[in-house]
Amino acid sequence: MLVEIQDDFDLEKIALSGQCFRVGRLQDGAYRFISGDEVIYIRETGSHMFSVSCSPNAWKNIWSFYFDLGRCYNDIFGTECNKHQFIHEAMVYGRGIRILRQNPWEMLITFIISQRKSIPAISKSVELLASGFGHRIETRHETLYSFPTPEEMSNATETQLKECGLGYRTQYVLDALRQVQTGGLNLNVLPDYSDEHLLETLQRIHGVGKKVANCVALFAYGRTACVPIDVWIARAIEHDCGGKSPFGLFGQNAGIIQQYVFYYEKCRQYA
Repeated sequence: MLVEIQDDFDLEKIALSGQCFRVGRLQDGAYRFISGDEVIYIRETGSHMFSVSCSPNAWKNIWSFYFDLGRCYNDIFGTECNKHQFIHEAMVYGRGIRILRQNPWEMLITFIISQRKSIPAISKSVELLASGFGHRIETRHETLYSFPTPEEMSNATETQLKECGLGYRTQYVLDALRQVQTGGLNLNVLPDYSDEHLLETLQRIHGVGKKVANCVALFAYGRTACVPIDVWIARAIEHDCGGKSPFGLFGQNAGIIQQYVFYYEKCRQYA
């Protein structure tokens, strides 16, 4: 099926933006995304045109939400691009990134795992968790595994989790699992919370600090005012913004601006 996306949408930049650790790229240039049991292969075929492997119903009800297509990033660019010189540079460079709307449980666990790990190492641990505890998903291209639900991970042992490369983060994952299983943390009611209450609740999990909580708020719950501050963002603030955070200029779009900065900083580092 072909779909038209008349907005900023760059598959490569989205894949490299550090918000999703299970994106795959095929030899024909298509990108593969996984959301729960759903898999999509999407490839740009022309200006604003994309070939997608799903049905019209799945595109409308699953993937349009996942890719945040209800929000106009072109309008955001026009509104925010001239407020700060460095941010303007980052926005121009990263234009095409979108905030993916991902599963809260997956985001909580993957960003707990992400602490002090490189993106390839995070991806490896996530895939080991999926193959060890998730269930098989067969596509015409490959065999995949879903990210395991709390129920599928309910009998996971400390040893098994450490074998997935979690290291000291194993105890953090076990605490998150315990809190979800006992009802101490109900991920389904968090959408009703204010940003502040959401962040406070997430930080009650052992090992979840401000950065991880903001990542979950932004990438799982679409709280675009939340700004995760990792080493890349901290470096940009220190070296490119004179030590003063610029994100207060951008209100409800601050988290989206953060993604442009993250991508820009990483690409400059490895250029």
